[in-house]
Amino acid sequence: MTLRLGPFSAQVERRGAVATLALLALALVLAVAGLCRGQDWDSPVEVLTALAGQGDAVLVVREWRMPRVAAALVFGAALGLAGAVFQNLTRNPLGSPDVIGLDAGSYTGALVALTLLSGTPAQLALSSTAGGLLTAAVVYVLALDSGLNGLRLVVIGIGVNAVLTALNSWIVLRSELDVAIAATSWHAGSLNGLGWDDVRLSFLSIAALALLLAVCSQATRQAALGDELAVTTGVRLPRLRLLSVMAGVGCTAAVTAVAGPVIFVALAAPQIGRRLAGASGVPLLPAALTGAVLLLAADLVAQTVLAPVVLPVGVVTTALGGCYLLWLLYKEVTRS
Repeated sequence: MTLRLGPFSAQVERRGAVATLALLALALVLAVAGLCRGQDWDSPVEVLTALAGQGDAVLVVREWRMPRVAAALVFGAALGLAGAVFQNLTRNPLGSPDVIGLDAGSYTGALVALTLLSGTPAQLALSSTAGGLLTAAVVYVLALDSGLNGLRLVVIGIGVNAVLTALNSWIVLRSELDVAIAATSWHAGSLNGLGWDDVRLSFLSIAALALLLAVCSQATRQAALGDELAVTTGVRLPRLRLLSVMAGVGCTAAVTAVAGPVIFVALAAPQIGRRLAGASGVPLLPAALTGAVLLLAADLVAQTVLAPVVLPVGVVTTALGGCYLLWLLYKEVTRS
């Protein structure tokens, strides 16, 4: 199917286009539901009136609920992109940031900012990114010892993840009581209480990283067909991998710095998006949209299941993601 906009045109697969439109529509419906959800449910008419700057719910909708909904959409998309990047690099559905230790590494960097520094948003963002990049470098170097292999990288990443999880627990236990309480609650992964000032820097970072991945998307699709074919078509694989790893780690760190480690979205979203789009590789746009839908839906469940108690969204994603991981492991074992 050919899409045209003035002098520009692009070839897209019909199933992928339908899946993208369906995910966009579902995200819009869930966003409206998120704006309606509070201590009491408001009607969509009241929400739309408040968005227009009228009515009694302007402050509640625009300043309290809208940042949370926007964070769920943007952070979910960022996690979906990060998962797609690493699953493309490893060519393994288990190759996501939360499985191979990048979430834990970003959390370690954030803990360092909280315990040794003043813990400002800029310090959290930089420390999380540094922790994620250092973890990615360690996993990559260890996996490269006997030739880069996707399964080997995943197995080593699981080991690094276990080590970092133990280190994070030790840091929390050795820190001051108030810092330990804040770090423990934040570790669950939560969108509770987020405002525009909390998410602005992360939104800008994610937008820049998404643009970088969009620029590299054609080369990524070629690399998914095999290293030899990619090289013959002019793809610079070392440069592409470096940029992809930096973008994937940056997306993960941008989310972790604000919401804490929200796990399993990056694992599930790319594979669900790939199946919906019917693609052979792991396409970025369906993965991002699926991640946005999953995180926003999980946050609505977190706000509703034990109302008026609001659960951290990470509790819901962990429960759902654990079931998905068991199914995925079963599929991998039976296929091999």
